[in-house]
Amino acid sequence: MDLLKPLSDESTVHCLLDAAVAAAAGSPAVRDAAGVWSYAELDEWSHTVAAWLDARGVRPGDRVAVQWPTTRELVAMFFGVSRRGAVFVPLNPAMKPFQLRSVLAGAQPRMFLPEAEAAEVWTQVCRLRSAGRADPVPVAPNDVAVLMYTSGSTATPKGVIGPHAQLTFASRAIQAVLGYRGDDVVFCRFPMSWDYGLYKVLLCCLGRAELVFAGAEADPVLLARMRQVGATVVPIVPSLATMILTHADRQAAAPAGNTVRMFTNTGAALSATTIAQLRAAFPGARVVRQFGQTECKRIAIMPPELDGVRPAAVGRPLPGTTVAILDPEGRPLPPGQIGEIVVSGPHVMPGYWGDPELTARTFRHDQATGARRLHTGDYGHLDADGFLYFTGRADDMFKRKGIRMSTLEIEAAAMDIPGVRAAAAVPPAGGLDLTVYVEADLAPHAVLRELAQRLEPAKVPAVCHVVDEVPLTAHGKNATRELRARAAR
Repeated sequence: MDLLKPLSDESTVHCLLDAAVAAAAGSPAVRDAAGVWSYAELDEWSHTVAAWLDARGVRPGDRVAVQWPTTRELVAMFFGVSRRGAVFVPLNPAMKPFQLRSVLAGAQPRMFLPEAEAAEVWTQVCRLRSAGRADPVPVAPNDVAVLMYTSGSTATPKGVIGPHAQLTFASRAIQAVLGYRGDDVVFCRFPMSWDYGLYKVLLCCLGRAELVFAGAEADPVLLARMRQVGATVVPIVPSLATMILTHADRQAAAPAGNTVRMFTNTGAALSATTIAQLRAAFPGARVVRQFGQTECKRIAIMPPELDGVRPAAVGRPLPGTTVAILDPEGRPLPPGQIGEIVVSGPHVMPGYWGDPELTARTFRHDQATGARRLHTGDYGHLDADGFLYFTGRADDMFKRKGIRMSTLEIEAAAMDIPGVRAAAAVPPAGGLDLTVYVEADLAPHAVLRELAQRLEPAKVPAVCHVVDEVPLTAHGKNATRELRARAAR
């Protein structure tokens, strides 16, 4: 696969679907609780959506904001918007009204489709199914395909601009490492309003795989659904992994019954204990570590065949991309030294919608080469073989008692304690000392005692709170802002 070939018409989002139809028209493409569509059926529905958008005056470059649950209809809307040359703006139905107002004011969509109107809109689309296809619209690889808003867990959501070329390059680069196959069933619980969910649509097109949306099933039902559909690839974050393990029955997941061949992890790193438990509960499954940001989709992946190798690393840089570790003056650091992770390559997005100042701070040019680079604000190091190690974000790193540390290492140590199901650390601030929140059936002093056996004295939190549930963002990450507010009470 030549990932660096010149841009062409094949570098548009809907052309990935076109190629899948040409190769596997009758294969299942997307399944939800209501049914399944083949690639040919998904293709037809995407053209019908394009005709519906055309009839309502949507033109190239217009933003179409869609706040629907993640179902087959949303996938058809995604590809239909792409065929119109418009910009797909997926919004989580759980987005709070304050954030929604901010997003709509910034994106200024030509059309906003809220969840309450989804059924009526789809009824209108269905009426056009036999009316023929809309005239095709020229779409260039550099045209914007998606406006992806961040979760807004720490600030007002930011709109990351996603052109067709960057989305398709990132998808092909990820596929080159993960290798989705035509016999794969990809079981996804994440919304398309998060890039982790959205890219599953594109990756499945590239691999001709079947994408199954988990929907809103209750946690115990989710595991049964995974087994019912014969899931072979399961994207996870730590909270979902913990939930799966809580309900997993080792006998039901015995070698003869397990179909999962690969878990892919992002959002936050899995603890070594969780990884070991997944391997035990799902024999033969590999646990693939990944690391990335919406601003370039993916930075590094540990190849599946290297599962278990360099357990502290988050992987190798994507094919066709470059990762550098820079000091505060922008100078490259040698292997082993920690600095800012800076990324360059065809997957780096152009910037943030309507925010030139933030774009200029985050997406800078290398003074030596002129190449555009993403300054991630994440810190880590490379080893001599080019594997990347993530230390934490600037917000995650702090000094306490003269020692530099990260909330991530404290959380990892907490997750290593038997009986701890989830953990979140809050750095010292505003007169409050280092605090850790855990979901566990343990007393706070027992957690602190166990942490003292795993961490240097300066890194042991002063306070531990045992809670029923660690609050999470819509994307399954620790809700740091809410935890900080709790600690201040």
